[in-house]
This record gives sequence, C-alpha cells and structure tokens, in this order.
Amino acid sequence: MTQEAPQISILILNWNGKEDTIECLESVQKIDYPNYKIILVDNGSIDDSVTIIREKFPQVLIIENGANLGFAAGNNAGIDYAISQGADYVFLLNNDTVVDPKILWAFIHANEKYPDVGIFGSQIYYYKEPKKIWFAGVQWLPSQARFIHTGCGNIDNEDVKEIQFSEYICGCALMVKSEVVKKIGMLEPKYFLMWEEVDWCYRARRAGYKCLLVPESKVWHKISSSFSGGDKAPHYQYFWWRNRLLWVERNFSFLEALSIYKVIFRDILRQLRKYFNSQSGSQERLKSQAALQGVKDYFFRQFGNCPAWVRSPVKQ
Repeated sequence: MTQEAPQISILILNWNGKEDTIECLESVQKIDYPNYKIILVDNGSIDDSVTIIREKFPQVLIIENGANLGFAAGNNAGIDYAISQGADYVFLLNNDTVVDPKILWAFIHANEKYPDVGIFGSQIYYYKEPKKIWFAGVQWLPSQARFIHTGCGNIDNEDVKEIQFSEYICGCALMVKSEVVKKIGMLEPKYFLMWEEVDWCYRARRAGYKCLLVPESKVWHKISSSFSGGDKAPHYQYFWWRNRLLWVERNFSFLEALSIYKVIFRDILRQLRKYFNSQSGSQERLKSQAALQGVKDYFFRQFGNCPAWVRSPVKQ
C-alpha cells in the first residue's frame, strides 16, 4: 500500500442503466486522486450498455455477470476482483450518482484521523436539489424496529463539517477497507437488494471496526433508479419487509431479536389491515400484498430475487 495514496478501486454496478452510468463515469473520471481504478460490473443488461460504455470508456474494466445477480452478488464479483488485484480499499458507488472530485481524499484524510474505521460513507444529496441532504448517517430505533436518517431533508450548512460515526453506511456510496472484507466476508447474496449493506456494517462493527460518515465526501443521488415509484413500488416493499426480518435474524441475539419481532409483528398486522381495507387492484393493495409476500417468503426461506409478479404486478 502506498501510504500517501493507497490504491482504491471504484466499483459501479450497472443494470440497463447506460444513461445514468455514463454520467456517473464522466463524474468519476474527474476525481482528483492519483491512485484509483474504475471497475464496472454489468448485471446482465439487455440494452446496449456494455457496448456503448466499452466504446466510450476504454480504460474502464468491465466485468459481465451475464445475469441480474442483485446488488450483493453483483458487487461481490467486483469486490473479489478488486482485492485480488491489490486494492487497499473498494468504493461501492451507485450508477445513478455523480461525485465531488475530492471524494477519495476526504476518505483517506478521515482514515488518518480514525484508523480503527473499517467502512466509510459519503454525505449524500438529492441530485435535483444539490444542497438538500438525503443521507448523513442513521440511528436505530428499537421501539420501532427501524432506522431513521439523521439530517435527511436538511439544507447543508457549509460551515458544519462534523465527521460522525453511524450505525451503518448507505451502500449508494460506501468505501470499505480490503482487510475488513478479508475478515468478515462479502455481502450476503440472500438479500439480493436492500439491507445487505446494513448487514455488512453490523458484521464489521462486531469485528471491531467502526463506520464513519465523512461530510466532505459528497455524492449526489438520483433517488431512486433501482425502484421506479420509490418506496411505493411493490418490489421495494417486498425487499424491505423480507430483508428486515433476515437482518434481525442474522445480527441480534435470540432475546434481542424476540423483542424486535414483537414490533415487526405489530407492523405486519397493520399491513394486513391495509390489504383488506384497500380496493382490489389499487396501488395500496399491491404494496401491502408485496409486503406480505416478503414476510411469507422470509418464513419459507425464499431469498434472492423477488417473484416476477412483484416486480411487474398485474392489477386485477
């Protein structure tokens, strides 16, 4: 490792998102840092993403997975390659983002101050509202069995640059030390999409590492290209509900998990009421149906991608 500028591999996952990915790559090419490589992992795109990106960015290494493996397994292919090539850090970056040119130096300078940190995160802003914060760390609320985003919706105060520790770092812009991956393993593929970075961060913390939010590392995110319709999309609801249950199972003791499951059971009852009180074929009914399918699939140990009907629901 070069002490002054350790090697960083920037890993961008693409799935039929060439327009966003091209803008992201153009942004990444402007980063002011002397020792980084760009790796694009394509998750089986059926558009002409790979052909166009290869022509436009010949210096970018492209890994073709051949199928949509999801966020976790898709990124794992790139993480494994980056570490095998000597990367000291791997920076996971959503393809629907643009970055500040100083983003990597901000991470490295933070690591010099906090050497016990294993995972670093950017402060993330709304793409269409460049001063408005979307992610600046999280807090876990046991009584509600969920996280709250601290600072979400606030307008950035340029005078406030407090580095803070966070329960987890958003996978949209997350840099991990290679030594951490070697110690705790890769992202868990069962999640497919959502909660996998939360799981990763909790595993890192149990291994003795901290998670640090670095405000001077800035990213602007188009919320959200992975979910057309945002949190109203049925497949968002499916993954959120199923994977929250899986995350609790994997990261808490039996007694801790039991108390959290009690809260989640109350939430499930609310979803049932929403389902039966909503009109057949309505968006509200589809959301509740997908959420309940996620709960069912958790208990029947059906992980990975969601059922086809959840991603493309047919209104009845």
